[in-house]
Amino acid sequence: MLRAAVLSLLLAAAVRADTPANCSFSDIQGEWLFYSSDPTGDSTIQCDDATPMDNVIALSLQAPNTVVDTFGNVGTWTLIYNQGFEATVNGRTYFAFSYYTQDGEEVTSLCDRTFPGWSHDVTVRNWACIRGQKQGPSLPKTHRVKLADAVKGAKKYANNHALIAAINARKESTFKAKAYPQHEKYTVAEMHRRSGGARSHLPQRPKPAPMTEAHLDIIKSLPASFDWTDINGVSFVPPVRDQANCGSCYAFASMAALESQVRILTNNTEQPVFSPQDIVSCSEYSQGCDGGFPYLIAGKYAKDFGVVAEPCNAYQGVDTATCGTDSSCGRTYTATYQYVGGYYGACNEALMMESLVNNGPLVIGFEVCFITGYGVEDGVKYWNVKNSWGTEWGRDGYFKIQRGNDECAIESLAVEVKVVL
Repeated sequence: MLRAAVLSLLLAAAVRADTPANCSFSDIQGEWLFYSSDPTGDSTIQCDDATPMDNVIALSLQAPNTVVDTFGNVGTWTLIYNQGFEATVNGRTYFAFSYYTQDGEEVTSLCDRTFPGWSHDVTVRNWACIRGQKQGPSLPKTHRVKLADAVKGAKKYANNHALIAAINARKESTFKAKAYPQHEKYTVAEMHRRSGGARSHLPQRPKPAPMTEAHLDIIKSLPASFDWTDINGVSFVPPVRDQANCGSCYAFASMAALESQVRILTNNTEQPVFSPQDIVSCSEYSQGCDGGFPYLIAGKYAKDFGVVAEPCNAYQGVDTATCGTDSSCGRTYTATYQYVGGYYGACNEALMMESLVNNGPLVIGFEVCFITGYGVEDGVKYWNVKNSWGTEWGRDGYFKIQRGNDECAIESLAVEVKVVL
């Protein structure tokens, strides 16, 4: 029987946090004009509504991931969940979050425009500020978000033993639930934030790409079980850490992916520990303790800015007013990054297994965790997943989740990266 510990507090299980924008592929696909400042800046560039953006370039975002620019040059693009998009064409990369407004609980997504974003060439030089405007008619989309209840949030979290007993009484269940007394030191609000914070709105969860005969052949070519925690008795996975009550799971999972990459590429002779606090405090590509996305952190942030060792900005588990990272520290960079399959919507079980075996552990969109391997137990296919709630949670900080049926959208959002050594 698979045994994966769960909390008695029911927490939504897909990607957490981030902005409340809700823009789908159909909202973004189409013809865009991007207004840009002169490409003369560096990575310290500050982009806001007051920045002059007098240059214009047209980008045609086509299905499933093709972009064509003003001059007919062809590149690639991807949606980033429902938050924004990134396009690379003619030697330049463009990224911006989708625009939204919020009045209390009501959120209006204006998917035909973006907030001020960033552009740079593929060597991460010659930065510019950008903002995008889609051409043609577009209707605003509204939805409501539930604001935090301060009174309920201030109460101490308590394990729901009746719920745990009910879960464990189900004969068809393939896991066992468990109470964690150590979590009762947190308030309900702290536990909610620990799980990732307020969930962005998505009417339909993402789905994996359909399995084809070619995908089935990939699975047949791979080992029946594989795990980077045990390669001939040697682990290439860093130790489990604890994110405390900050919604920084995305940062921990992203740093763990990069740490494993270095371990694999150096045959474990280098075992760095990278700083999640640098992400929480310094990244404009995420929302600190209110969450973020691995694509933008293990991928884009690590390529654009690099990541630093833990002592350069030791973990505090809180948002800070300033960055605080030691500027004298060296940085490790990502060379390439993408959603497994090449773009958002192309991921599935077979491609995840192939990437995991050939490239290393994957960052996934289940509360944002970290897949180290896969296998079969008691006839049930599973993924082995590393969490960031300490070693007392689950199986020494790990849990298993069924593989092959996209449990909690786990096979829809995997990100693969490669580091530069």
